[in-house]
Amino acid sequence: MTTNTIRSTVFSSEHTSDDGLTRVLHWGPAVLLVVAAVLLVVSASFPYWGMVLHAPQYPGGLEMRVFVNEMTGDEDPTLDEVSEIDGLNHYIGMKSLYEAAKIERAIAIPALLISAGLLIVAAFWRWRWAWLLVLPALGFPFVFLADLGLWMRHYGHSLDPYAPLSSAIEPFTPPVLGEGVVGQFRTVAYVNTGWYIAVAAVVLIAVALVLRFLEARQQG
Repeated sequence: MTTNTIRSTVFSSEHTSDDGLTRVLHWGPAVLLVVAAVLLVVSASFPYWGMVLHAPQYPGGLEMRVFVNEMTGDEDPTLDEVSEIDGLNHYIGMKSLYEAAKIERAIAIPALLISAGLLIVAAFWRWRWAWLLVLPALGFPFVFLADLGLWMRHYGHSLDPYAPLSSAIEPFTPPVLGEGVVGQFRTVAYVNTGWYIAVAAVVLIAVALVLRFLEARQQG
């Protein structure tokens, strides 16, 4: 009698554990993908990238913050820091910052919203190829940095030969991350809050895909 009771209790415990695991594998990916979609949308409200430029005439440095669709300075309303950096770049022959990535800035918000929408669809559509819908969101923060790097290389290698300091500056590639020095100018570049939020979404998506894979294996 006692032995049968113990066996029944163990079986019931294992059955409950299996049911719990099944629920996690079934609903976990959907929850994670919805949260990832929210994070992706929220990330647009924060800068993805930033740079501080130090120059002799600006000992405190000039800060530029790059969102997915615009560029701004810091919180100081008395100084348009992007315009100031643009003016300093003119001396070494660099094109205007306002001309960079016009198409990317125009489509960034729609692309981000579409990516988030695809995550919602993938969360609840039990199609075997639904994982393809998450690829735009998975790549978004990394495509942002890659595109930024290409533009910075283009700007650094397309200097105006008639600029005031053109004879002193060789073509160069400004660093996307870390410190760079050009003449009397020193820059420090870094990824910012929005990019980290987007990467957090990527991590959630990756976990969701793993859970979907485990669920598929469990079922078959």
